[in-house]
Amino acid sequence: MIRLFDSATATALAQILPVLLLALMVELRRTEMHRRGRRIKLTRGVLAAFFGAFAVIETVLVLSIDGHLYPFQLSDLIAGLIIFALLWLLFVMSMVPSRHERDKADQAAKKSPTRGEELDDDDDEL
Repeated sequence: MIRLFDSATATALAQILPVLLLALMVELRRTEMHRRGRRIKLTRGVLAAFFGAFAVIETVLVLSIDGHLYPFQLSDLIAGLIIFALLWLLFVMSMVPSRHERDKADQAAKKSPTRGEELDDDDDEL
């Protein structure tokens, strides 16, 4: 039998950590941290790794609620996998641009012509 946490600690952590994650996601969207920096793909990769680790930890906590990690009950495994999937869904949804962000990007694209269009305009003047 593998025991990581006692039952009370695992239950408390399994309830508190998702609330903290939600607060973190609100701040992430507010500050648009996932769209900052020169390497946006690296930033999103780090966030994906964080979410993955968080999902694994939360799943382990849910499996440990009955006092031991292994052997676990089938209902604990199903609940842990559902939570894991929901956390990944939350991550994917947090990376989707909001309507305001899409409108701002569309307006910026309309204001600045692409390089090919600039060359076409120059050819017309000649």
